Amino acid sequence: MNLRSKGQMMPREEMLEVARKGKKFSIGLPKETSFQERRIALIPDAVNTLVENGHEVVIQREAGIAAHFTDKDYAEAGARLVETAEEIFKSDIVLKVAPLSMNEINYMKGTQTLLSALHFNGRKKEYFKTLMGKKITAIAFEYIKDKSNASPVVKSISEIAGTASIQIASEYLSHEKYGNGRMFGGFTGISPSEVVIIGAGTVGEYACKMAQGMGALVKIFDNSIYKLQRLKANLSPNLFTSTIQQSELLKALKTADVLICAVHSKYQRSPVIVSEEMVSTMKEGAVIIDVSIDQGGCVETSRVTSHNDPVFSFAGVTHYCVPNIASRYPQTASIAMSNFFAPMLIKAGEMGGMDKLLGMDFYFRQGVYLYKGTLTNKIIGDQFAMSYQDIDLLMAAFH
Repeated sequence: MNLRSKGQMMPREEMLEVARKGKKFSIGLPKETSFQERRIALIPDAVNTLVENGHEVVIQREAGIAAHFTDKDYAEAGARLVETAEEIFKSDIVLKVAPLSMNEINYMKGTQTLLSALHFNGRKKEYFKTLMGKKITAIAFEYIKDKSNASPVVKSISEIAGTASIQIASEYLSHEKYGNGRMFGGFTGISPSEVVIIGAGTVGEYACKMAQGMGALVKIFDNSIYKLQRLKANLSPNLFTSTIQQSELLKALKTADVLICAVHSKYQRSPVIVSEEMVSTMKEGAVIIDVSIDQGGCVETSRVTSHNDPVFSFAGVTHYCVPNIASRYPQTASIAMSNFFAPMLIKAGEMGGMDKLLGMDFYFRQGVYLYKGTLTNKIIGDQFAMSYQDIDLLMAAFH
């Protein structure tokens, strides 16, 4: 559905009712400052839709450049462009891809809504205390759920990461320096590439789809029988699946051309599943894409690399360990994120504000970790010995 046509399809009486009940707010889009973060949370088309719905969108100059959206694109969409981050952080709602830095938190005027990633493992107690002192309502988009109990934003980004992992593996498998000169896939008279995937979540599923589509032989490992059964039902009844048993995994790695690591841990470091010894048994020129490097990696020999210097070789095996793989494709990833945020913000406005949306939408409410300065997340509370309150009871008290 074209968001721009939404208002045109509503009866006049309903439009008047929405206008009476609705709330207009300012939405701030700062330029991302995190290392190699190239995405932006709203694309120009989404900004245009929000402006047409009566909201003000304030964007810092060049915030969309890395995703190939120009200041002119945003200006023509109706955004107000400003020079400094300080101006952005005065908005009613601050919308950002990466977590705020401490400097950015200090820019916030207080009693606002923050919508961004949290990346819990990288935060310290001071981070939450400072936000609490400013009475911020903070929502982590990776914790927002949908009716299937999945995270819609994370799922979209994971689809990109899974597909990208195979494209990257294909690139390095044939690389003059880091590969073995072999083309990825299956061809007449030539044995197909063998791909081992650890993790049967969204990243693993889309890596599997991409690899099979290119003719590769895929073996996927996960300790969730349900996830493995789902993949066999959705992708191919002949798909090789196994629980993570060291002997079976070692056998698969010895003949693998590519290893995709896609193990996700909700709050802690990802488990190390592939040891240095197991890596040493892999073929010369094989490629490891450790998508789990965002949480420390699930290969013992992995270490964080960057988009500028993405790979290294260990025991003749090429390792690609860049966190935030989706940022390699910033425009695609930005569109995926914008597809979620724009309708959500329009809905909040129509309902009378972000508080109303949080009160009515149980699944969206799961993303809240601070509500008007009060901690509502048990995991954070336990980690830093901070008191917290149940979000449902807290909102009932406020309303």
